[in-house]
Amino acid sequence: MPCERKPMRYGHSEGHTDVCFDDTGKYIVTCGSDGDVRIWESLDDDDPKSINVGEKAYSLALKNGKLVTAASNNTVQIHTFPEGDPDGILTRFTTNATHITYNSSGSRVAAGSSDFMVKVVEMYDSSQQKTLRGHTAPILSVTFDPKDEFLASASCDGSVAVWKIEEQTQVTSWPLLQKSNDVINAKSLCRLAWQPKAAKLLAVPVETTVQLYQRDSWAQVGTLSDDLGTQAINVVAWSPCGKFLAAGSIGGLLTVWDVESKLCVERQTHEKGYTVCGLAWHPSGGQIAYTDTEGCLGVLDGLSSSSSSSSTTTSSTMTKQAPASYDDLFDDDDDRPMDEGISEGARSPAKNPGDEDDDDDLIPATGRARNRSAFLDDENSLDTGSLKQGLDKFVDDVGSAIVPPAAVAAPLRPVYDGPMPTPPQKAFQPGSTPAHLMHRFMMWNSVGIVRGYNDDQDNAIDVEFHDTAVHHAMHLTNSLGHTVADLSQEAVLLACPGTDELASKLQCLHFSSWDTNKEWMVDLPKGEDVQALCLGQGWAAAATSALMLRLFSIGGMQRELFSLPGPVVCIAGHGEQLLVVYHRGTGFDGEQALGVQLLQFGQKRRQVIHGEPLPLSRKSHLSWLGFTAEGTPCFIDSEGVVRLLNRSLGNMWTPVCNTRDNCKGKSDHYWVVGVHENPQQLRCIPCKGSRYPPTLPRPAVAVLPFKLPLCQTTTEKGQMEEQYWRSVLLHNHYGFLSSSGYEIDEEGQSQAQKEQQELLMKMFALSCKLEREFRSVELAELMTQNVVTLAIRYASRSRRMALAQRLSDLALEKANQLQGEEPQEEEEEPLQYTRRNTGYSQSSSEMGADRQHSSHRQAQEEEVDEEQGQEEHMDEGDVAESKRQGLNPFAKGTAASPEKLSPKPVSKEGRVNPFKVSSGLGRLGSAGGQNRVTNVLDSMMSSSKKPTALLSSSGSTGKLNKTPFLKPLAPRPKTKTQSTLLHMNAPKAANKKAAEEREPAVCRLKQTEAPPPASPAENVENKKHKSGFQLWLEDNRRIILADNPDLEETDVIKEAIGLFRTLSADDRLTWTERAKGQSGDVADMKKRKRGEEESRGDKNGQSEADETSAKKKKPLDTSTKLSAFAFNKN
Repeated sequence: MPCERKPMRYGHSEGHTDVCFDDTGKYIVTCGSDGDVRIWESLDDDDPKSINVGEKAYSLALKNGKLVTAASNNTVQIHTFPEGDPDGILTRFTTNATHITYNSSGSRVAAGSSDFMVKVVEMYDSSQQKTLRGHTAPILSVTFDPKDEFLASASCDGSVAVWKIEEQTQVTSWPLLQKSNDVINAKSLCRLAWQPKAAKLLAVPVETTVQLYQRDSWAQVGTLSDDLGTQAINVVAWSPCGKFLAAGSIGGLLTVWDVESKLCVERQTHEKGYTVCGLAWHPSGGQIAYTDTEGCLGVLDGLSSSSSSSSTTTSSTMTKQAPASYDDLFDDDDDRPMDEGISEGARSPAKNPGDEDDDDDLIPATGRARNRSAFLDDENSLDTGSLKQGLDKFVDDVGSAIVPPAAVAAPLRPVYDGPMPTPPQKAFQPGSTPAHLMHRFMMWNSVGIVRGYNDDQDNAIDVEFHDTAVHHAMHLTNSLGHTVADLSQEAVLLACPGTDELASKLQCLHFSSWDTNKEWMVDLPKGEDVQALCLGQGWAAAATSALMLRLFSIGGMQRELFSLPGPVVCIAGHGEQLLVVYHRGTGFDGEQALGVQLLQFGQKRRQVIHGEPLPLSRKSHLSWLGFTAEGTPCFIDSEGVVRLLNRSLGNMWTPVCNTRDNCKGKSDHYWVVGVHENPQQLRCIPCKGSRYPPTLPRPAVAVLPFKLPLCQTTTEKGQMEEQYWRSVLLHNHYGFLSSSGYEIDEEGQSQAQKEQQELLMKMFALSCKLEREFRSVELAELMTQNVVTLAIRYASRSRRMALAQRLSDLALEKANQLQGEEPQEEEEEPLQYTRRNTGYSQSSSEMGADRQHSSHRQAQEEEVDEEQGQEEHMDEGDVAESKRQGLNPFAKGTAASPEKLSPKPVSKEGRVNPFKVSSGLGRLGSAGGQNRVTNVLDSMMSSSKKPTALLSSSGSTGKLNKTPFLKPLAPRPKTKTQSTLLHMNAPKAANKKAAEEREPAVCRLKQTEAPPPASPAENVENKKHKSGFQLWLEDNRRIILADNPDLEETDVIKEAIGLFRTLSADDRLTWTERAKGQSGDVADMKKRKRGEEESRGDKNGQSEADETSAKKKKPLDTSTKLSAFAFNKN
């Protein structure tokens, strides 16, 4: 009985379904848990009629133009057929009815319910009811005796009972089933079936077998079983002739037995292994319709009772024919579903089912076997011998015999009992709905929507753009029968499959072309069909059935072509990137073996991903492939898991979202139309009870958030870790875009880095609170140097001295690392903005965030200072010298940053010297001249001594360039912590001198509080004699910047020179005398003479170099070290 298992159709939402044929066999009728009854003219009906009967429909029966349904409103309803008009309520229960069935004449309906009762109702008068009571649990199924005398029922109480209808009494009962408390918890639906016509046998599915009970005697007379059946049988159905019995199991196995010989004559497997819960024979006996618990409808076609038996007169003739019959029987058996139904084109409609040699492969390697007999050693002798042994008992009185086709099924079990191959996934177009729908989406992406209509009235394609500024909507006549489409900002790309007469065509509507010819078309070679296509920036790609990928320019010029390693599944394009997914082999046990390639079509053409396996969820398939709006490859599998390419982790795939977590029901799904990294959004269409949205009315787009599947995300620690790593992952695209030559949103990048550093600081504080100091240092390694200084302050305030010491060492190490990387940064200056902090490695890009957010960080520092007191205390002399440093635009200093300085209030921020080169003198001088209790502050100060230009190397923003540092603060009343932690032992003489030098500063006009210096280092070269103009500029800088906030540093100095000259001669003399009064004694001046001469000698050249953004530090020479040491010592 070779038959063909046709591909299944999606009919209802996920849940229980039922199926039946009408009296003529013209219609297939199904019902499901979505409450709809659908009437299919055939399995290929793209628009079945739908009747809503309630919230859920549990069972249905059809006879004589009357459709009876059991709905969730506890009623059994009648509808006319095929019109579907309501025709009244047949009966009611206290709970929902679970199963209904007609008698053979259609005059009665039996219904079982969850309230333990079975009712038999007359169709012509629903008031004539008989109630059968006796079960102690919900009813599973009911079936009429064809002679209308008895009724059998199965229940969750574990019993199968036979009732005499007229007397309403129980005739017999068998405890055959496993007990349960409800139908949904029952191991099997146990759908009973009485043999039609003869009415001799009652079939009862029990575990993996079907037991046959004889009428009247109620004795078990036989058992039907299949050695390959390992899961419980759910439902059974007799053929109209009463000779064959079909069964569907929980594991998706469909089996047909010849009842007389008790042999399996047909065996098929559900294409996805879902539970079969509905089964019905066509009135002609040539078809079986079945439904599963996922709402799908399938058909076994080509069943024939004649092929299962042959009329012969002698046993010898039968023996000779047996091997041929065996070949025919298993030629299209249960091996074929492994590659059928998924891969189109493997089956030709011109072939007879018995000739389909190419589809019968268990092992798809060299030399495909015709059938299972190829796997048996010495199969001819085994087959013939086994047939000879048992032929006599199958010969009946007439002399005909039933050939036992399954007699050799037993030896098959030890041949191969391993994992079964998975049918390969068909090629599909991401963003499209299935091609068999008459109204469908051919493409929905971030540019627009392409709809396809293929009905009796019209075969057309509508193109609609989300932004009408790109192009107006278009209506295209689909005369070529295009089935695949893609849409970009430049063009619409369409493709149609080839036919016997016409080749497959690729058509492009290049609407952005500047010339008048905006359309081109290409014919593919004969026998080669387009299976997937995509558009990029200036190019188009098409993957074909010949395992080729063909590239075209957007104007129609043929470009490169190359072979694919396997059959294509889908492709996607974005900008200059092409993503290809293909079958790299055969998957097993429901797994798809897919490979992925990522190609870059820029100036340097290269392959980024070289065919690595695509990581899908268990037993899932690919459902969407594409790029985020920012150009990061992304894909989604049928389990709803969204994975994003993590470029910073060696091009690994990271799950960022699970759409199933947002679904309310099991049968609900989200259909993805776009992914955005900034803002973090997954744009999709909610589909209630289905996987695909309808074209009309236009579905609404919902937005889902991203969430990394980290552990313990309900805790505060887990939430912050998830937020941090999600931010790092979803902002990797900045580096990729900038390296590819695209402009990036510097403000967005700056904001992202700011958020990441704030999260790190919060996690650091939490770790300190939990006394996890090692973890705190791990977090600090991910911080930028500026935030490490805040962490040091926090640790100091928390009296964690060991932690503060380790953090200071870390800050020093970061500074040294930056100094070592500085020459590379200067060489790679044009691409400085490509480097950013990903959290995986500490590079110079970390410091980009320092410069970008220095204002924010300094505000945080001030807040820490004001609320917690001064943690790092500088000695009085240091503070005095820091005050005297001020801003000297002509002093030897750091290389000027090309970015504009942000004006800062003098009283709050401290002045920045853009020309100052930090040469490490302060640390050496301090070490030589003072004996400090701890070197925490030393490390912090030295670690923060880096050129401003160095900080701007990441270049992601041009707004801020202030060097991050730990400010030496004005002395405040010492706290206990300060005195123990960072108290510095300075000589009393130095303190007195500092106090004397501070007295003139109090008299300054604009100084309301001591300004912190621009650098924490004690730079000796800044301690030289200052001019009156420099003192005047220090005090009046704020007024100049307030009047002209947009001035750059050089312009500020020019403006100040002009204003200083307008002062009277007496005023200028006063400032000059004040400057002389603040100078050191003569001995100090002589000791510093060499250092000052070098500073003056380099001043002019250094200023010019600074203004042209020279970024290398000036090496520290021996004389400067000596002068620094001498000055501090003195």
